[in-house]
Amino acid sequence: MFRAKYKRIKNNIMRKQINFNNLSTFLLIISLTVFSQLAAQTPTVTKPKPFIDFPDIPGYKTLKCDFHQHTVFSDGEVWPTIRVKEAIRDGLDAISITDHLEVQPNKSDIPHTDRNRGYQIATKEIKGRDIIVINGAEITRDMPPGHINAIFIKDANKLLLADPIEVYREAKRQGAFIFWNHPSWIAQQPDGVATLTNMHKELLKEGLINGIEVVNAGEYSDEAFQMAIDYNLTIMGNSDIHGLIDWEYNPSEGKHRPITLVFAKEKSETAIKEGLENRRTAVWFDNTLIGSAEYLIPLIQTSLVVKRTEILQSYKGKSLVQEVYIENNSDADYILENKSDFLLHNNTDILTLKAHALTPIQVKTLELLPSFNLRFNVLNAFVAPHKHPEIMLKINGAK
Repeated sequence: MFRAKYKRIKNNIMRKQINFNNLSTFLLIISLTVFSQLAAQTPTVTKPKPFIDFPDIPGYKTLKCDFHQHTVFSDGEVWPTIRVKEAIRDGLDAISITDHLEVQPNKSDIPHTDRNRGYQIATKEIKGRDIIVINGAEITRDMPPGHINAIFIKDANKLLLADPIEVYREAKRQGAFIFWNHPSWIAQQPDGVATLTNMHKELLKEGLINGIEVVNAGEYSDEAFQMAIDYNLTIMGNSDIHGLIDWEYNPSEGKHRPITLVFAKEKSETAIKEGLENRRTAVWFDNTLIGSAEYLIPLIQTSLVVKRTEILQSYKGKSLVQEVYIENNSDADYILENKSDFLLHNNTDILTLKAHALTPIQVKTLELLPSFNLRFNVLNAFVAPHKHPEIMLKINGAK
């Protein structure tokens, strides 16, 4: 159609049947038509969604994990292979499929007798891929004891027991790592306060609870964090995803699912379990890091690299202000509060080091020091409820 119209216009021009003004109009139409057709045929180039990214810390690999996920084999909305593909897109190192043992709303549509089925399908999907899938299950009971996840299990079917205490014991016999899910969930704790019951205390005494979710999906619990500290429990944070990660957490908008960072000796299932058992974890949630100072401070300090220091120039020459360039090699936009002996020249005492960016900080050292230290409280990190970690950066002065 377009070629026929162009031929008719050309013939009219040759026969001098149109005047100059009409010719200009037709040429404009032709140009716009060609442009629109080319635009329609040119694919839209979109920036790929970035992986979740944090550096390793001295002595350990920083592994990004989500240990609480559901599929159609309980009350989730996706096939297990989707959980694997989502995790690969997010750059995760390990996931666990933790379908509810007792909640099976899809059993008439997807009949199955093996509670390990979601895990089995996911393990086939990871062949040739650099990701680990850990067998797990969510034991779903009223409060107490509430919901718990048992991961690194051998057979989920053997956890279908009536006695809630015996379920924990069977999971432990299978070598499971057991953690308490969403302890502040208002469906079971209407006041939103995570609370230890006598049953939980007995389970703790018997070594049948190893960790606790300080973060579950979009919820954070100060009380759970304090329990982790008081009872030497592993700090956990997971998505508890039922639908699609992209729909519920909007990574295309720069947001992210909550994850557990495990500081492991290597990338393997055995090393992840060892890291969890020794409480070497942190939680990444809504641009906030949560964990013990022992591992959180090295993670933040490793993320921040001092690239260079320069003397700030003015039109009258060199000043006494030193400009320090700090590179942030992590996904966190670190929000810092200056606690140094020096005031800043281009910031108030509150500043942000953007993720994966180089940020200049102008420091009023009052004299050209050969070296000095900068100290900051990290306001979007917590090493205990309401307590921020303090980091120190050693700066080589400008020469």
